[in-house]
Amino acid sequence: MRELTVLGTCGAWPEAGRAASGFLLEADGFRLVLDLGYATLPRLLGRCAAGELDAVVITHEHPDHCADLSALCRALLLGDGRDGRVPLYCPPGVLERVQAMEPTEDLREVFWPHPLPGGYDVGPFRLDGRFLPHHVPHAGVRLSAPGLTVAYSGDAGPGRVLGELASGVDLLVAGSTLQGQAADPYLLSAAQAGKWAASAGAKRLMLTHFWPGAERRRSVAEAGAAYSGEILAAGEDMVLTL
Repeated sequence: MRELTVLGTCGAWPEAGRAASGFLLEADGFRLVLDLGYATLPRLLGRCAAGELDAVVITHEHPDHCADLSALCRALLLGDGRDGRVPLYCPPGVLERVQAMEPTEDLREVFWPHPLPGGYDVGPFRLDGRFLPHHVPHAGVRLSAPGLTVAYSGDAGPGRVLGELASGVDLLVAGSTLQGQAADPYLLSAAQAGKWAASAGAKRLMLTHFWPGAERRRSVAEAGAAYSGEILAAGEDMVLTL
């Protein structure tokens, strides 16, 4: 079984009934989380127990991408737990930001940190992390396993490295915070996500990191102006077979 479950899709803060950024990637019995923003942990626990996670990847230290790492720490430390620490792959600043919410509980008792950017063998995957433009150190990631490659832009802006991470992937999960003609060197627009997916030759595109209140169908339409492949608007609890 190879599936991507959407835990949350909102940027900045979650709309009612939704959550901030987060995904669960499952392949051949291995469970890996990509980001754990506000309100993602309850949806994750609806799919598996905390102790059944095999690895966590956090793209950067903004809380809409990492806040529920604190909640996961508590679930592992005070709940049923698991044997050994969970490998955690993240850029500088993530541990310090989350640790500030957990002054009496050392995250390193629960997580085994590995710095991003970098390259690692993680279960069935080869994980490649590269810095992408953002307001704080931010790693986009590419996860490759036999017959499957997924890239995730996180909350970063456009750049050559994004094209390299997304080159020929089966699925590009891309932020689409901005709409219309809005431009920001540190954020992607839906139109830019479509252009990068097209130029990289991605087979499918999933848009995420929507600004609260944004019309998601508009983002799909704007991405589709440049990209002719399948475009999905991520939605909470969506399960995509890979």
